[in-house]
Order: sequence, then C-alpha cells, then structure tokens
Amino acid sequence: MIELKHKDITGLIIGASFEVHKFLGNGFQEVIYQRALSWEMGQVGLEYMREISQDIFYKDLPDPIGTRRADFVVENKVLVELKAVKAIDNVHMAQTLNYLKAYRLKVALLINFGSISLDFRRLVL
Repeated sequence: MIELKHKDITGLIIGASFEVHKFLGNGFQEVIYQRALSWEMGQVGLEYMREISQDIFYKDLPDPIGTRRADFVVENKVLVELKAVKAIDNVHMAQTLNYLKAYRLKVALLINFGSISLDFRRLVL
C-alpha cells in the first residue's frame, strides 16, 4: 500500500472544504470560499499562511522575473489553490504544479467550489 505524504493535513483541509461547500454551495467568488476556508481550517487547528507572495526566478537570473500568490500554504507543507469555476481543467492543474515548484513544496490540493459538488485534486511533485 502506498502511503500518501501529509495525508493527515490534506484530510483535514478536504474535510474543512466540504464543510464550506455544504454551507455555501456553489456560485460565490473565490475570495468568499477563501475566507470561509480560513475560518474552518482554524477550527480544526491547522496553521496556515494566506496569499504569501513568492518570487519566480528564471534560469540563472539573479533577480526574480515576477511573483505569484498561492491561496494557502498549510503547516508549511501543503499548498492549497482554490477555484470557483464550473470545472477544473488542465490549466488549473498546471498552475498549481507551477506553484508547487515555486514554493518548493511537494504536495498540493487544488479545490474547486464552483461546481455543484465539491471537486478537488491532490497533486504531488
């Protein structure tokens, strides 16, 4: 059996996300879900940072070429990217994988609140 990295943390995040979706449903802007998920993660004792700006570097250039902000970094181990769209597509997964590389983390959750049922993907580098 394969052991999932950080499954205890991702399990709590997914549970908190289901609680948010159960209460709010779909149809709100992403920031509404982000604020609600912040509260729910705090309720289950998860430590997180929200919208941390991360420099993006290119090859050997000494200075960053820009910055990106992931929605959450939880317990300094799991990146969480939220969406409020009809369906997750490959562009969203590519964006999340790029964030994982930029933040130098191994595990991410891509969570979509925009569909009728909560949808999420667990991505690992």
